[in-house]
Amino acid sequence: MSLTVRALFDQHRESLALGWIAGEAGADRPAVHAHAEPADLVGYLNLIHPNRIHVFGTAELAYTKRLGPSRCCGILDDLMAGEPPAIIVADGLDPPSSLKQRAERENLPLISSGLPAARVIEAIRLSLAKATAQVTSMHGVLMDVLGMGVLITGASGLGKSELALELISRGHGLVADDVVELSRIAPHAIEGRCPPLLQNLLEVRGLGLLDIRTIFGETAVRRKMKLNLIVNLIRGSNLDDEHQRMPLKAGTQDVLGLPIRAVVIPVAAGRNLAVLTEAAVRSAVLELRGFDTTGDFVARQRAMIDAQD
Repeated sequence: MSLTVRALFDQHRESLALGWIAGEAGADRPAVHAHAEPADLVGYLNLIHPNRIHVFGTAELAYTKRLGPSRCCGILDDLMAGEPPAIIVADGLDPPSSLKQRAERENLPLISSGLPAARVIEAIRLSLAKATAQVTSMHGVLMDVLGMGVLITGASGLGKSELALELISRGHGLVADDVVELSRIAPHAIEGRCPPLLQNLLEVRGLGLLDIRTIFGETAVRRKMKLNLIVNLIRGSNLDDEHQRMPLKAGTQDVLGLPIRAVVIPVAAGRNLAVLTEAAVRSAVLELRGFDTTGDFVARQRAMIDAQD
């Protein structure tokens, strides 16, 4: 995704109280450089990191005032040589006249903000993280089950949509059906969304497309969810040694470089998949809280064996 300084300015004009000081002619330069992490794309004034959006706050102003004119000129030359996308002057400060003149002459966007520098960096970094996020798409149904993002996957015809419909009728929410757009929005977070074309829709064999929002109401759909759990549906006849009856360790599946907790639920006549999915989610929640049911059982078994010896 290409994000320009102008687009970034328009996005945060009101929330960060932004205004142009100089260099608006260069506003169409890219705000994001390729192959860079969001933390490297914006920060306090630092000449060690070129090609970043520098934020000029109270501490930077106090520092430059302690320097002589020649040293300030050298810092300004180094700053311009790094070709930053933009410079944001925060805390409602008035930048040095030399900075304004150079920015105007070299078409370097120089932007003001009345907010503290830390808040400016936090907001800009979040926007740049979304612009540089890794993205992919997966086939399945993404649901909000008990507050956790659950991706239901499996071969065609196993009943993923029917399971989703049952979960919706039990009070859970639909995010996306068939195609789930996933993006890595943070070092340890993946967010799932629905493509605009499929918004609020669920396809059920024999019924066709169902508008879940119209049928079940506003609370039955979600705009986005963080991915916490993957539920893989498989045919009971396909259950083999790879899928243990009682795995000793929680399984994971790699998604955009992150290990996401994954469980396997065999599909067979008479099995209540909705209840099993809810149980898998509750078990995952307990694990996040530090409970290890399987580990406790193994420890109890060992203790009994040791006692017999």
